[in-house]
Amino acid sequence: MNQDRIPIKNIMLQSAKRKSNKENPDRFNLGNHIYVRKSKGTFQRLRRYVACFLLSLFFFLPWFSYNERQAILLDIGNQQVNFFCITIYPQDLKILFFFLLIILFSLFFLTMFVGRIWCGYFCPQTIWSFIYIWFEEKFEGSANKRRKQDSSVLTINIIIRKITKHVFWILIAFLTGLTFLGYFLPIKDLISNFFSFNSSFLVLLFSVLTYINSAWMRSIICIHVCPYARFQSVIFDKNTLMVAYDVNRGENRGKRSRQVDSENLGLGDCINCNLCVQVCPTGIDIRDGLQYECINCGACIDACNKTMSYMGYKPNLISYITKNRLLSLNTKIIKTKLFSCIILLLFMVGLFLLEIINLKPIGLTVLRDRNQLFKSNYLGEIENTYILKIINKTKKSKKYYLDIKGLNNISWYGKRLVQVRPGEVYNVPLSLGIYPDRLNLPVTKIQFIISDDEDFNVSVESRFIKGF
Repeated sequence: MNQDRIPIKNIMLQSAKRKSNKENPDRFNLGNHIYVRKSKGTFQRLRRYVACFLLSLFFFLPWFSYNERQAILLDIGNQQVNFFCITIYPQDLKILFFFLLIILFSLFFLTMFVGRIWCGYFCPQTIWSFIYIWFEEKFEGSANKRRKQDSSVLTINIIIRKITKHVFWILIAFLTGLTFLGYFLPIKDLISNFFSFNSSFLVLLFSVLTYINSAWMRSIICIHVCPYARFQSVIFDKNTLMVAYDVNRGENRGKRSRQVDSENLGLGDCINCNLCVQVCPTGIDIRDGLQYECINCGACIDACNKTMSYMGYKPNLISYITKNRLLSLNTKIIKTKLFSCIILLLFMVGLFLLEIINLKPIGLTVLRDRNQLFKSNYLGEIENTYILKIINKTKKSKKYYLDIKGLNNISWYGKRLVQVRPGEVYNVPLSLGIYPDRLNLPVTKIQFIISDDEDFNVSVESRFIKGF
């Protein structure tokens, strides 16, 4: 067994015992609502700054233009991806493949080194959940006030506040759904089509999904749906930075006044105020140890530091720390898993950049006639039939000249000069004929060559079949 692996701690029974605690409802029960208390502090400010930056990118990037087109557009209808000066077609899917691998290995790298920082600061689920919670606080009050209101008789004032809150929630969901689709459909056309009821269904569908997810699901996604939380135990070790509670310093817990000497009472620094539980968006108690529901948002750290400051104790009873540091051992920054992940990440980045550099402005695909490999024409020639698919990846019309290499004195039946519009996939059906005595092999390797007026050419290998 790996000595660096953090022991798994089963806290299901402890959670069941606390089920009756209103401040910490059983988070494994889908019917229980978690009332998240507002938290202020260093990490919450950092999280808000990051969220504002990412939200600005999300909502404004679809409106940016480059060379009179939408700068970022995953145009599924035209089977192309526009990213500023780069246009990726289905023939260049290796670029997208390497890009996704880079994202995957980057996530592994971050998780090994700084834990679930993605979940706490960058995940859309976390960002949108906190946005909805912010509006909830503005219109319905603090967590305690919301809890009391939901358990009491509804009044006209409460109903108006709840309706106003849902109006803003729906508005955010609508803007989110519209912007999200703007990455797949030209956003200017999308807006005009929405009001003419051509794209209304898709916009409303994503709006409803956003509303359900952020308004009602929230922590359910993190606890019961998200797969990332499940495989973190494979990536985490005792050198991974994570949110943790210092048991040696905090135990035994107990309430006391600021004037009381806790050492004389045999108490640790934890005063059992439960603020760390109340501010947690997933409703966990970080004092129970590492749990897969923890999203490393740092809300419990800020809440605990506020209490420590009030009591006159040292900060960071709960902090970002490694397991080894908690055990007063040395933390290994460079480790085998981390080093291997860095090497793989650099390798993927290299392959990605190589594909970008070698991205060609012309795409050529050669398809043979599968129904008839060869035939004899009226001249006595052996004839093979092909379809050449030409893609113009530039932003202007181009003339292309077609040629062949590998056979001499061949008859060409079809177009040799074609003009292709920007982004167009142009099909050129053609046949090649040659007399049998000029062929030495049953199957001959040939190359189709396409060139433009700028002397840029692309070649694709194929076969000419004589028969046996």
